[in-house]
Amino acid sequence: MKYDFDKLMERRNTGSLKWEVGEKELPMWVADMDFETAPEIQEAIRKRAEHGIFGYSVVTQQWYEAYISWWKKRHGLTIAKESLIFCTGVVPAISSIIRKLTTAGENVLVQTPVYNIFFNSILNNGRNVTENRLYYDGIAYTINFEELEEKLSDPQTTLMLLCNPHNPVGKIWDRETLARIGELCFKHHVIVISDEIHCDLTEPGCGYVPFASASEICGKISITCLAPTKAFNLAGIQTAAVMIPDNVIRHKVWRGLNTDEVAEPNVFAIDATVAAFTEGEEWLEELRSYLSENKQFAGEYLEKNLPQVKVVPSKATYLLWLDCRGIIGDATELAAFIRRDSGLYLSAGSEYGKNGKDFLRMNIACPKERLMDGLERFCKSVPAYEKWAVKLC
Repeated sequence: MKYDFDKLMERRNTGSLKWEVGEKELPMWVADMDFETAPEIQEAIRKRAEHGIFGYSVVTQQWYEAYISWWKKRHGLTIAKESLIFCTGVVPAISSIIRKLTTAGENVLVQTPVYNIFFNSILNNGRNVTENRLYYDGIAYTINFEELEEKLSDPQTTLMLLCNPHNPVGKIWDRETLARIGELCFKHHVIVISDEIHCDLTEPGCGYVPFASASEICGKISITCLAPTKAFNLAGIQTAAVMIPDNVIRHKVWRGLNTDEVAEPNVFAIDATVAAFTEGEEWLEELRSYLSENKQFAGEYLEKNLPQVKVVPSKATYLLWLDCRGIIGDATELAAFIRRDSGLYLSAGSEYGKNGKDFLRMNIACPKERLMDGLERFCKSVPAYEKWAVKLC
């Protein structure tokens, strides 16, 4: 490989949210990679820093061209320049859009288990969460379309938050499924926000379908959240975009983003994005291969050493969704016990909705040595937890 993903980076005492943990703890929770970003991006940021003047910044023509070219080349989506709006992040955009396009007391539909911050964006703004729970058959997740239509048909439901690909289950929704979602939302006058931040983190050889491209209807009712931050490990740079084909919806979102002051770039946001989408492809391809190897290794290791825990098969993200229904006790309690016992910090599945309560989420975007450490801690703590839980019975 041209790039070194085995390099162990020291992140303690750097102001890292992920690594604000105890000295002997190992954080494998939040979706933040333990890899340096692409050297090409580092160089772009370094060059900008060396200029020495950090005044107000604008969104450049190069930024638009970078997004348009990347999505056309890698995902087959033609984006019109006028449909793109800069924003400081996907979550700030979602919260702003909820405030602008819905009123207090209305329902926002999510498909659980789903990214836990969706709940914050909805509830903190005085809106109600409506769940369309995904069905899990022990192998894969699917959508209960009968329930989905029932929830969408409620006049109080005016917005749907779609996760594509889906976090935490790693599902890549196919074109037919997305088109069907679009038809139902259009029928019941519901706008769709599609969070596609994980779209570049698919398995090698696997693509994804942008919701806006699934059908003409999907394009008309969609607001798509895009960013280089997850794929290139740039969350702290605070750079993203929303893509909205419809003029009326776009104008409302533009007003909302500007009112909330989340539509202006910091001094590094534009250059980092341009470098990612114009010079970072080779790095990304090597990253995807490395993550795929990590995912395969973790699955095989757990199958051999802890067969009562099942890894839910996935084609996207660097997150393992661990089925702990074969473990005695409660998965939320298990997560807390593991952290106390071995220092391994995982996310409890209950954070992602009630139907995630029997699961744990593990971030495997780290050097193999660190991954092995985490797996060993996990396989040590689970049996200890089961013994502890039995004693309490």
